[in-house]
Parts: sequence; C-alpha cells; structure tokens
Amino acid sequence: MDKVKIALQYMLPKHLLSRLVGKLAAAQAGALTTAAIKWFIKQYNIDMSEAAQSEPEAYKSFNDFFTRALKPGIRPVNQAPHIMVHPVDGAVSQLGPIKDGRIFQAKGHHYSSLTLLGDQAEDAKRFEGGDFATIYLAPKDYHRIHMPIKGTLSKMTYVPGELFSVNPLTARHVPGLFARNERVVAIFETELGPLAMVLVGATIVASIETVWAGTITPPTGKQVFTWEYPTVGPDAITLDKGDEMGRFKLGSTVVMLFAKDAIDTFAEGVEAEAVTRMGQAFANLKDIKSAD
Repeated sequence: MDKVKIALQYMLPKHLLSRLVGKLAAAQAGALTTAAIKWFIKQYNIDMSEAAQSEPEAYKSFNDFFTRALKPGIRPVNQAPHIMVHPVDGAVSQLGPIKDGRIFQAKGHHYSSLTLLGDQAEDAKRFEGGDFATIYLAPKDYHRIHMPIKGTLSKMTYVPGELFSVNPLTARHVPGLFARNERVVAIFETELGPLAMVLVGATIVASIETVWAGTITPPTGKQVFTWEYPTVGPDAITLDKGDEMGRFKLGSTVVMLFAKDAIDTFAEGVEAEAVTRMGQAFANLKDIKSAD
C-alpha cells in the first residue's frame, strides 16, 4: 500500500491540485466554510481552546482558520540567552551534523545542502560543518513559524520545485524530498553566525508567506528568485527570538541550518520523532553562557 501511495504522488498533477485547493481555502463561503472548518477540527482532533478565536464561525475563510493565532501567553518563549527555541509546533523529523555538505533525510536517503539552498554556493559554504534540524508540521498543528533566536534578515531565495507530500512516509521513500520541493530560503545573521530557515512547500500547500514580504509562493514560471536585504541601518529587518517570521497555508516542513560551532548540544529530549512546541528549549548555544 505504501508503494501505491508514493506512486500516486509521482502521477498526480500536484501543482494544479495545490493551486485549486488554495483557491478553495481562500474562499469566503459562509456556512460552507464553517462546515469545512468544523469537519477539519473533528477529523484532526484540534484543540481550539488554544486559539485566540475558538469558534469556527469566527473565521471567514479556511486559510484564516488554518493560520489562526494562539491566545497570548499560550506558548511562552524561553528567554534564557544560551537557549535556542523551537520555531514551530510539530515533530522532529531528523537532526544532526551536516557532513560533507550532506543532510540526513531518512534511512537510506541524504540530500545536498547546496541543492536545498537553491544552488547558492556561497550560502552553502557558510554552513559547512554545521548542524541541521528538520521539523514536520502536521495538519493539526499551529502553522505560524517563529524565530528560534534573534536575527537580522540578509537574503531570501525562492526555489521552484515539486510539491510532494512531506509526511514521514514520503520522507522515507522519495529521494532528496526537501531539496526537490518548492521552498523559500531565508538567511539571518545572528550573534552565532548565519541561520537558514527553509520553508518547504508540499502537496496542497496553498502558499508560503513571510512577515516582511507577504505571499512568496506560488509565483509563475520555474525561475529562482533572490532578494538581498541591508543588515544595518533603518531598513534592516531584525526579528527577536519568538517573533513570527512566516506561515504556511496548509501543512509542511521547516529545515534549519546552523553554522559550525553554533550548537553546543540539542536540548534534552530533542530527537527524531520528538514533539516540538514553539518557544520551548530546542538547543544549547555553544558560546553563550547562562546568566546564572
């Protein structure tokens, strides 16, 4: 059955299907929209008590519901200076060192950090010998993405690609999954060097947004687009730890790349398949000591 599911993904018109779903998700269809939201809540057992607006009728479109805000304080951010925090609610897919420019995807599968970053060679060099972490957001999860550490945006790259599902089954069977799907790469300058936040698209992901540029996908054509940003002065875009940096309209994956020696150790319990909650401790930073 697993082989059949994977074969269907290769055969389906994934971009067309995703764009059609995107139009439906953006529609403000009144009672029909509310019915779809109620079905989704029940189907995925979503805890709406955490949402800023807990009633399905409060959302004009399915996208509004899917990118819902949480109640203030429901995800407290660990502010210890030596701690990097989880950027999203989800589950760890894989994490560990970047070895010879290769990132571990699943048993039997690795992919190139250079390819992941859109073949931007200078960017890839900045993460040689560093670490990575891949976090999967299931449909039930909160779908806003936050900063794991304070950073100033220096570059963003849109990379066109496929739209395979990014669930664990697909990760085990589709080679180079995260480096072949459509994605947005945001690179931030931090006190510990560069940080790459790679927002990976997937089947029926209607779009990817950032707080500084709005909707990035879906563009037209198959061209790589790059934007560079000033890191000093009044136009610099600096986000604090815990600040929102983007969001997915329907579920997907975040891949983070860290510079060499930025990470001392991942926090206790942070390993493959571990549940993540935005704001909780994700990693201990190597050169920043606890204030205690």
